[in-house]
Amino acid sequence: MATKLPPTDAVVVGLGWAGAIIANQLVDAGLKVVGVERGPWRDTARDFNIASVTDELRYAQRQELMLRTAQNTITLRNNPTQTALPMRQWGSFHPGNGTGGAGNHWAGITFRFQPEEFRLKSHLEERYGADSIPDELSLQDWGTDWEEMEPHYDAFEKIAGTSGRAGQLASGRQEGGNPFEGVRSSDYPTPPLKQPYSPTLFAETAREMGYQPFPVPSSLVSEAYTNPLGVTMGPCTFCGFCTNYGCANYSKASAITTVLPALIRKENFEARTHCEVLKVTTDSDGRRATGIVYVDSAGRRWEQPAEIVVIAAFTFENVRLMLTSNIGEAYDPATRRGTTGRNYAYQTANNVQLFFDDKNFNPYIGAGAVGMGIDEFNNDNFDHAGLGFFGGGSTRVTPIGATPINARPTPPGTPRWGSNWKRATVDNYASTMTIGCEASNYSSPNNYLSLDPTYRDRLGRPLLRITFDFTENDLRMAQYVTEKTAEIARRMNPRQIVANPRTGPWDGRPYQSSHVVGGFVMGADPSNSSVNKHLQVWGVPNLFVVGASAFPQNPGYNPTGTVGALAFKAADGIVNHYLRNPGEMIST
Repeated sequence: MATKLPPTDAVVVGLGWAGAIIANQLVDAGLKVVGVERGPWRDTARDFNIASVTDELRYAQRQELMLRTAQNTITLRNNPTQTALPMRQWGSFHPGNGTGGAGNHWAGITFRFQPEEFRLKSHLEERYGADSIPDELSLQDWGTDWEEMEPHYDAFEKIAGTSGRAGQLASGRQEGGNPFEGVRSSDYPTPPLKQPYSPTLFAETAREMGYQPFPVPSSLVSEAYTNPLGVTMGPCTFCGFCTNYGCANYSKASAITTVLPALIRKENFEARTHCEVLKVTTDSDGRRATGIVYVDSAGRRWEQPAEIVVIAAFTFENVRLMLTSNIGEAYDPATRRGTTGRNYAYQTANNVQLFFDDKNFNPYIGAGAVGMGIDEFNNDNFDHAGLGFFGGGSTRVTPIGATPINARPTPPGTPRWGSNWKRATVDNYASTMTIGCEASNYSSPNNYLSLDPTYRDRLGRPLLRITFDFTENDLRMAQYVTEKTAEIARRMNPRQIVANPRTGPWDGRPYQSSHVVGGFVMGADPSNSSVNKHLQVWGVPNLFVVGASAFPQNPGYNPTGTVGALAFKAADGIVNHYLRNPGEMIST
């Protein structure tokens, strides 16, 4: 039995990027807001101080910042004929734990999606024909467009202090920026990071081949910066301990370095940590959310009534909460009916490794989002006619820092231990680099999220079940973009190259990326989407579900910039539209 608490204006579940942004916007609009977070409160000075943060064993190997699988995990399978089994240790992806969420250990790469991505299905049909999209894909438009999204991208980049160089401003094209991006209202808040040797060499080679390289947009700030909330960040020092780690320098933007320091000081905001939400409560006909039920660290259950409920957790938990709360109709792949769990998508990671005899890249110098990239083979930036696939990838060199335990680059055929392995490690450590191609994963009717019928968590709730595999579309695309990446690698004249295109089936054991999206997607039609363009749940007007769970499919970019933009978009919808007509679906 849950103890009922006094009501509040709004309750926000999850205090990562999305939840912190929305909570702050609602507080500034005069609402009383309660933020509920499953993990602990994170603070840079205490948790990520310079004396302890560069601990590879603690953070990269033992995954200090990740959700404990004893708290919650998922089950996985490749197709519905298989029995899903639980993930006992996080492999393919790394959900975060605590305030800041996965934003604490992310790399910081901060792309905007291209304008065509928000109307992808319509765009492809217009360019290639009405029957061009194969049945194995379930692509759809987002229900919004670039003009609506751009101001919210701008707001997020200003909060994060994102560094980069614009390619398309309203005043015209800028040399050195990404020529494929949408027209921007302003340049990046801070200039590009300085580039180490390997991305510089890649950019020089790509430029010689006729491509247009640009600095990877990065929410690791390049200079001291104070954001619109009055929070100051310091410049990145290229320490090499970034992805999987918190940042001791206040250089990597996250909710704990950009939003929460300002939000926590506001009188009408309260944060409750170590509290796990069990369900969203609704009225008798399910058309109004009445609040949430959560359990605290002592095992006590509480009901928090609220006029507005915002679910802004990681993709997996957003979808599981909707399923366990009976919000929407669960997706059925046999009939293709239902929207809760539909259009789950991932990312298709490819790379080419280059071994040189005459280079010293000083690979210990690095950061999660320093680098140079090209977009000629991303999304629909190239002609797909006759290729047998859609999609593409962001091709780039981003040296994250070659740390002592994990950085052991050796060519194929090297023994896995012993004196020859040690010699190969010494010979190749400084002279090896990688060109990555982080590519799209387009949704399929057979890839979806559901509740597992067998396995339950420590609180008795069904685990979330992932049914996922890469489609033929994605595998053909992976082969194509990897071959294009290898062409650039060969031009750089290494001793040896090793091309690694994504092949099937999907294996959940090795880490690939945490860019999991979909399952509660946005759109203009309630028959194939769960939320409208304001992230408002169809049929439950005071419930908003925000995050990468809203993506109908995944393009060849990192998702965080778009998650941040959607958070600002949802907050704008609540403050400037919903509050004028409480209890109604937003019509504009």
